[in-house]
Amino acid sequence: MSYFPNERSNLFYIDTAEQNPAMKEKPAVLFVNGWAISSRYWQPVVDILSREYRCITYDQSGTGKTEIEVNHKPSFTIAGFAREASDLVCHLGLDKGPGLHIVGHSMGGMVATEIALRHADVLRSASIVACGIFEETPFVGFGLFMLGGLIDVSMNMRHLFQADPLKTLFIKRAATKDIGKKYSDIIVEDFTTSDKDATVAVGKFSIDRDALRTYTQHVLAIPAPVMCCVGMEDHTIPPEGTVTLYKVRKQQSSSPSRLVQFMHLGHLPMLEETGEFALQLKKHFEFGEQFHKNPQHSDIENDVIQLS
Repeated sequence: MSYFPNERSNLFYIDTAEQNPAMKEKPAVLFVNGWAISSRYWQPVVDILSREYRCITYDQSGTGKTEIEVNHKPSFTIAGFAREASDLVCHLGLDKGPGLHIVGHSMGGMVATEIALRHADVLRSASIVACGIFEETPFVGFGLFMLGGLIDVSMNMRHLFQADPLKTLFIKRAATKDIGKKYSDIIVEDFTTSDKDATVAVGKFSIDRDALRTYTQHVLAIPAPVMCCVGMEDHTIPPEGTVTLYKVRKQQSSSPSRLVQFMHLGHLPMLEETGEFALQLKKHFEFGEQFHKNPQHSDIENDVIQLS
């Protein structure tokens, strides 16, 4: 566990190579968190993948143990969050390492996309979890408008989620399977204690039309294999958006895409079905390494996987 001082914050991160320096010779995996949540929820997946990969988790500015002091001036935008992650990548030497895999969850999928483009020369794969694209229709526009209002309300009332019954309802909305008391408490604690300005800003740009248009363009431009992963009973972000993302990339991108659907999971597949989620990531990482060595073999067997 370490801190990376920079102009935005004292960025808290965990690099598994600190305990095992030999892992610096292995491909790295950078995990990018969702909205109003610290990096702690990646730990069960890291425990599995760190046997073969150098795993890096970090708390984005405004969340977890990362410190924002008076002299820091973080911009709570996609570009700002991508810049702090990119600076961390360079600080750890991942930009010159044996390869980088990036995993972004929810809002973190938008940030992960920008990081992937900034480090395309070492990128081996990107995984976008529960972060889709949507058609621009009046119905969708109204939905985004209502969601924006819900973000404002939830921020003013979020202390209420610390106790039942709202705490239980909050978790049930995020996960369809039991994720255990430890991680239920973590999810709620992070949401209710994250920096309010950062949380509101992230919630708003996650549904901003211009930001979503840019995200759509940029995710199509990722020059490495992309895995689109989603729980089809997600009640936080409509899962159809991630399916649409896969279909559009499949049609328009020159690099491979695959879709992994957890048919009975929600917004937190990394906690709801940790073993299978980690296995699908590992398979994708292995394909990314093969694609890097031989881009001519870009076909993926079973590029749509549905898991019950």
